[in-house]
Amino acid sequence: MTDFLGVYFPEFFYVLCGLVCFDTAFRARKNEEAKIGTIIFWTLTGLIFMLGKVIPPVVTGAMLLVMGCLTLTKQVKMGKFAEAAAQSKQAASERIGTKIFIPAVTVGVIALVLSFVKYDAVNAEGVVTPTALNGAIMTGVACVLALILAFVICNPKVSETREDTSRLLMQVGAACLLPQLLGALGSVFSEAGVGEVISNMISSVVPKGNIVIGVIIYVFGMVIFTMIMGNAFAAFTVITAGIGVPFVIMQGGNPAIIGALGMTAGYCGTLMTPMAANFNIVPCAVLETKDPKWSVIKAQVPMALMMIAVHIILMLIIGFR
Repeated sequence: MTDFLGVYFPEFFYVLCGLVCFDTAFRARKNEEAKIGTIIFWTLTGLIFMLGKVIPPVVTGAMLLVMGCLTLTKQVKMGKFAEAAAQSKQAASERIGTKIFIPAVTVGVIALVLSFVKYDAVNAEGVVTPTALNGAIMTGVACVLALILAFVICNPKVSETREDTSRLLMQVGAACLLPQLLGALGSVFSEAGVGEVISNMISSVVPKGNIVIGVIIYVFGMVIFTMIMGNAFAAFTVITAGIGVPFVIMQGGNPAIIGALGMTAGYCGTLMTPMAANFNIVPCAVLETKDPKWSVIKAQVPMALMMIAVHIILMLIIGFR
């Protein structure tokens, strides 16, 4: 049971992601431009998702380099898709109405419910430990259930669903891989000791003991590094180890409160960066906004700046009780 939930079951959902990528590569045969590059890109993406556990890391790295070169040389194109008639769109909208939001809400609700599920995992020493479900299981089960609900509510043709799935994936393009790549980059930075380097740089400028300056630097460090990495989780380990621990927590800050506020401070950076593609670029691509890169970010920046100030104040008030 432990091996099934911890090792094999998560791979099932990665295989499903791979199959979607393969179907998109198959659809790319109809592209008028950059047909070969688009097919190669989505085929390699599918292989990484499906066989990532068994492919040697150096091979995966080489595949990612090929995909990066294809993207850089503009060899990954969306292609042309037949647009549904305006009348049919209007009729479907009136028929389904607000029920269209049920599958989307289902993803969040089911994933949240599954986050409370625990199972007994046995480690190498034979010790039994209550363990949460893998994130891939929570999200994967939620998405599969949402897909079933969407079929029940919308009653679409399978061919239309495949076509629209490929269209959306091609529309998003290489940006769909940014969250995974940036998350991996955060682990690489941690292993490389980037946090220690940052700590040494900051200590040469700001003396330890000044709590206000320490908090300000920690919050802005999380914001800026998240904007660079596109991922607050990737920034958290590096900035907390380099700034949060020596300049805030070691000065009397409550680790739980400081850590929680540090993470959410990073989310302020997420609101202001195109590197957070899944939040700020993908919606623009899907909704086909006039400004495909900056429209969402422009709307979020004022609130993000306000929340940065709020985080600094909260960290100083409740983080040092």
